[in-house]
Amino acid sequence: MLNVSETIYAQFANSPRIRTIISSMDQSLDPRSLIETFFFNVLDLETATGWGLDVWGRIVGVSRVIEVASGRWFGFNGASDATNTITPFDEAPFFNVSSSDGLTSNYVLSDDAFRKLILAKAAANITNGSITALNSILMTLFGSDTQHIWVEEDTSTRTLTIIFDFDISLVDATILETSGVLPRPTGVSIRYRRKTS
Repeated sequence: MLNVSETIYAQFANSPRIRTIISSMDQSLDPRSLIETFFFNVLDLETATGWGLDVWGRIVGVSRVIEVASGRWFGFNGASDATNTITPFDEAPFFNVSSSDGLTSNYVLSDDAFRKLILAKAAANITNGSITALNSILMTLFGSDTQHIWVEEDTSTRTLTIIFDFDISLVDATILETSGVLPRPTGVSIRYRRKTS
């Protein structure tokens, strides 16, 4: 409480024992520090950590743990994904979902990476799905002063191409492909391409 003396009846105002009991209870039960800690660690997304970010992730619909492909396998689409884990014939084994040879592994995102993913997913939840909105989400996730990533559309082939001018990590590629951050129109395929200078 801000002013304990206002809560004491006038007949007990001069009782040292009652004032001591009430003052000690006030010090023990004062919620101001807990409210500030809760606001800093949970409620404010910019400063939230750990469990607070996990709550935000559940609210917007993303998980801190993502499954990252850790092997290379033969694929029919060529190396069209951002991870470059799909290779042509005779360069890698066939992919076997039921095998237990460790082709995938769980990766826990750091607080900073998870915060960026939460912000991007929140933007995707309210986006209008335009190319401008997709570019904004991509720049939120991966962009910086020196790194650029954007979407180009090809209406003749109904394809969106995500183009980046930097080496994308396996974790970032997995976020792009499997986290559900990028809204995709029905019937439109997504391709990835690294732009070289």
